[in-house]
Amino acid sequence: MPHRVANFFRSSTHSLEHQVSNFTKKSSSGSRRRASPPGSGRSTGSELVAYTSEEELDDSHAPPYVPRLKMGDSRTSSFTSDSHKEKDHGHHHRLSFPGMHFGRSNKESHVHTPASLDWKLESPPIVMYGNAENSTGALLSGQLFLHIKDEALEIESFTATLTIRVSQKKPFANHCAECTSQCTEIKKWSMLEHPLVMMRGQHSFPFSVLMEGHLPASMETPLVSISYEFKAEAIPRSNGITPVPPIRLEKVLDVKRSLPASEIPHHSVRVFPPTNIKASAHYPHVIHPIGSYTLALRLDGISKLNPRVNTIEYWKLKKLTWRLEETIKTVAPACGRHSPRLGDSEEGAQPKKGIVRSDTRIIGEKTLFSGWKSDYISANDAKVELELEYSLGKHARSACDTKSQDGTEVSHQLMVEMVVSQEWAPVNKPSLVTHTGVGRILRMHFGTILTERGGIGISWDNEAPPIYQDVPPSPPAYSQETNLHSDASIAEMIEPLDGALTAGPVHRLVVEEEGGSSRGHRRASSEGR
Repeated sequence: MPHRVANFFRSSTHSLEHQVSNFTKKSSSGSRRRASPPGSGRSTGSELVAYTSEEELDDSHAPPYVPRLKMGDSRTSSFTSDSHKEKDHGHHHRLSFPGMHFGRSNKESHVHTPASLDWKLESPPIVMYGNAENSTGALLSGQLFLHIKDEALEIESFTATLTIRVSQKKPFANHCAECTSQCTEIKKWSMLEHPLVMMRGQHSFPFSVLMEGHLPASMETPLVSISYEFKAEAIPRSNGITPVPPIRLEKVLDVKRSLPASEIPHHSVRVFPPTNIKASAHYPHVIHPIGSYTLALRLDGISKLNPRVNTIEYWKLKKLTWRLEETIKTVAPACGRHSPRLGDSEEGAQPKKGIVRSDTRIIGEKTLFSGWKSDYISANDAKVELELEYSLGKHARSACDTKSQDGTEVSHQLMVEMVVSQEWAPVNKPSLVTHTGVGRILRMHFGTILTERGGIGISWDNEAPPIYQDVPPSPPAYSQETNLHSDASIAEMIEPLDGALTAGPVHRLVVEEEGGSSRGHRRASSEGR
């Protein structure tokens, strides 16, 4: 049997022999260089050493090793002597072949899980309508599904938690986990009051919570990130031999906030002294991450008539740049160990809450050198009109406007910057333009609210069940009380089909067809009891 294993390793290809020879070249260049025996006729540049297993060295019945070499190779005569020399010195090397795996690998081995957890949300997307002061929050409801794979499994405890995690990108103290991340529990559910044995199959556990309106929306900014985590854990009872790992489920919820938008555009007027330039802008006050919006801008007072020299002086628009800026403010709180005191010498000093950090970034910008309509000839009615389209950048990762109780605040503004230069021309020859070399930069800031689209959804407290106007409030009442045990009283209460009350025999309805027609007539026949 050992010689079969040796033959398996011997049956290698020429490429494997080439790799072995390269390996021996590197090993021969070390401090322990083996000299070739005299008369071997082996060149120093081509060494070949036979690598065998321990079983082959100990087995005297194994056939001699015959290498696969081409005819006429000088290594044939020296190979046998080298292999015997390696045996005499007891030096043999082992190679690991990554392509050959005997037995089961680590990837294939897996731990048996007796159960698994899954969930299903039944509530609509979590959107809070209105600002933090007026919002009534959002509902979250769903079901947890525990799939039992074994015949029976005893669950000691089954809990679920909903938490909000605030992570500081620039914490109060670096390399401190408590300063970097703060976790607050919103709701905790205990699905099982006591240990319970569950059979094979699927078991459902409902959960629901009302998320308050003052909670911030999920965000990811360079300073802070806010996320909502839902975790469920079922702990099975171990059988005493092998511990059963707990069954966990972790999900991240996306919480959004939608602010109402006005249907009428916002109107703003700016004056730029010491000039007479007046800018009038109409723009939407509320924008969304997806979509483009229009700002209508008009410049008045850009020209002035000089009657002494009979010339017109006007300001000509050369360049316009717009930018959407996002300002983030947050308070990096300090943990108990790193909380400094305000006035250590004073008694009863209060701990400092943290450090206020702020950052401003650009989430959309563009520069224009043309695209507006201008009229500089008329001295009394000279104007510049343009419609400016702006939107967020294609790859901008923005956060919606928010203001939370922990000090996190996100705001946006639209900045419009115009470069104008002063020129003059004669009234009779307006084409003879002369540059004065005077220029000004006109800068305007418009407050903008960035929020998610509300869609067709409404707040949960505004939802009402359907009302059916045609359904009466209750069924009609019976005016007479009857004895259900009396057949005679029941027969008297039944109204005959012909509408006439007759005593005696009971009437029966008989339908007869006339002439093969589907229409029939009713005939009352009496039968005796």
